[in-house]
Amino acid sequence: MTDVGIQPGRASTPEQQRLQKKWYWYDWACTSYVTVTAAVLFLPYLTSVANRAACPSQPTDQTCHTDLHVLGIPVAPGSLAPYTVTAATIIAAVLIIAAGAVVDRSARPIRYLGGFCYGGAAAAFLMCLIAGTNWQLGVILAIVANVCLAASLVVYSAVMIRITPPDDRDRVSSKGWSYGYLGGGLLLAANLVLLSTHDAIGLDTSQAVRISFAVSGVWWALFALIPLRGLRHLHNEAVLRTGPLISSSIRQLRDTFRELRGYPQTMRFLLAYLFYNDGIQTVIAAASLYGVQQLKFSDNQMVITILLVQFVAFGGALLFGRMAGRHGAKKLVLASLFLWTAVVAAAFFLPQRQFAPWLVLAVGIGVVLGGSQSLSRSLYSHLVPHGRESEFFSLYQAMERGTSWLGTFLFGLVYQLFHDYRLSIVALIIFFAVGGMLLRTVRVRAGIVAAGNTPPQVV
Repeated sequence: MTDVGIQPGRASTPEQQRLQKKWYWYDWACTSYVTVTAAVLFLPYLTSVANRAACPSQPTDQTCHTDLHVLGIPVAPGSLAPYTVTAATIIAAVLIIAAGAVVDRSARPIRYLGGFCYGGAAAAFLMCLIAGTNWQLGVILAIVANVCLAASLVVYSAVMIRITPPDDRDRVSSKGWSYGYLGGGLLLAANLVLLSTHDAIGLDTSQAVRISFAVSGVWWALFALIPLRGLRHLHNEAVLRTGPLISSSIRQLRDTFRELRGYPQTMRFLLAYLFYNDGIQTVIAAASLYGVQQLKFSDNQMVITILLVQFVAFGGALLFGRMAGRHGAKKLVLASLFLWTAVVAAAFFLPQRQFAPWLVLAVGIGVVLGGSQSLSRSLYSHLVPHGRESEFFSLYQAMERGTSWLGTFLFGLVYQLFHDYRLSIVALIIFFAVGGMLLRTVRVRAGIVAAGNTPPQVV
């Protein structure tokens, strides 16, 4: 990918701004799956399918105490969905880190963005076939979609570095996230109409949800055409290493882990991000499950909740992006982690069917969601060695949205042991606490210089 004339510390050139406007649209495209399917509909829907398979004579909104058997291992139906996200993450951690090394050695990495994008969009679309007691198909498609999403975001995040100078990255990263929140929110609003009126048009709830799955896959594929076409001429001038693509990429991957020790601040940030992002991603993934199964809200109420979060997060991402120019990304991420802890603690005490206080918590999540995610991406971008963007962002993306595994595993395990989602949700506080303490120890400016990059004016 060419650097399109980046000058350290300068504002974006008109050519860079043109490319950035194309780049933003991939967030708009893929967040349809993240918002509509992964964050709102899929986990409760897969849980209802699993409950139907394990307890066919029992209503799916009641707790099923009969285990399913996955590869011979007993799994509570209520734990199947978070365990599925865990499995997807473990697989992604192996595949996308290797993919990052391959992409960095490719002269046309945008082709990989297209391949990963359309593999994920196809899996998202095919979720419309999950029906009856076929939880196995749901597990397989969720793994494929999440792995492809994570792999595509490796390339997408690396492109941002190539087309954005250091002082503009907080702004560009935040604006990309805001596109995602707005696009996901608009599609979610359309799905809210469908879920609210499905009886009037002759559909049951399952059919309406499966149509929503299909639409989110089509949305992802359709809007991805804008960045794929707009960025197709970018090429990677840093491809200087020789040898067969696969074997040399494996050697490069081995070198990455060895060389990461030479960038202690980058490694420390990744460790901090591993913890606090797992907490964020698990709250996002499990919010609908917690709301439906523990607090007894309807699917429509959960769609309204996530819709509110999306539009508040749109403003939150832009606000945090502006504030980072004055206060620095690290301080703002630390502040957001404190607020995340407060929101999770409040959710533990929330009574059942109290929708108004739940919406207040949703506003709190929306405010900090955009800032914590967008500024983490831009902060890490400064700590990545030049020419190794995809490779190092694959390490980052293994812990990114939709691919957390420590948090979802703990969430599912606590439910497996106690059959209480309140205990599952409050257990996530440990991830924010540990991640925040580790982030405080990162010397950002020293890490940027060690990576060979130019620090922005405010770190």
